[in-house]
Amino acid sequence: MPSLSPRCTSADSVVAALRTAGCVFAEDEARLILAAARTPDELADMVDRRVAGHPLELVVGWAEFRGLRVTVAPGVFVPRRRTEFLVDQALALAPGARVVVDLCCGSGAVGAALAAALGPVELHSADIDPAAVDCARRNTADAGGEVHTGDLFEALPAGLRGRIDLLAANVPYVPTEEVALLPSEARDHEPLVALDGGSDGLDILRRVAAEAPQWLAPGGHLLVETSERQAPAAVDAFAHSGLTPRLAVSEELYAHVVTGTRT
Repeated sequence: MPSLSPRCTSADSVVAALRTAGCVFAEDEARLILAAARTPDELADMVDRRVAGHPLELVVGWAEFRGLRVTVAPGVFVPRRRTEFLVDQALALAPGARVVVDLCCGSGAVGAALAAALGPVELHSADIDPAAVDCARRNTADAGGEVHTGDLFEALPAGLRGRIDLLAANVPYVPTEEVALLPSEARDHEPLVALDGGSDGLDILRRVAAEAPQWLAPGGHLLVETSERQAPAAVDAFAHSGLTPRLAVSEELYAHVVTGTRT
């Protein structure tokens, strides 16, 4: 496996190491790594980690999400570009939202992006994973967000019941048997709890849909990302819970978002 010596710190040598390891965008990745490294030893370590298959975002310590630089750390789910479509749908549904919750928040990217677009909001984020909670606190601090640790709605303050205008839940939705088929960057370096959605991938989605009406304000919206294959069952789960469902699709991002409105 290619390795970069601490003494070999030129841009060309970084590009060469990344290209040999199979990184398709070696030049772009090299620029990010060179900008993030503070010392030659750190540069060598970062290149070696990337060559070993660590996600680029975890190597440099941040991911770009809807124009924001979101801090990410080892053991935390890296926000995907397709999830920007969920944020876009939320803003289109409730441009005047004032109480926003980011459930299964991971790095807190969705909540931070919503707060950045909406202006002053009451922002709450929650995740069961302490590493994600710590990361989300850093990413939502500028928005004055509160971050809670716990299992779905159990993590939220009781005072939010019936008050939430926007409830974003980027739940895990990979079927258990398909986790092993994920790219190694996700399978080996991201938490299983952020990937595994149960036998058909919809276990967590159904739990969120079932409880959401108790927490949404009248006219409030729940938004969940899912896959094309799972979308019909997800729509049914929303309808079964009493929400008015709608499916939004972005062909460009290959993104599928189910929205449910409390009417």
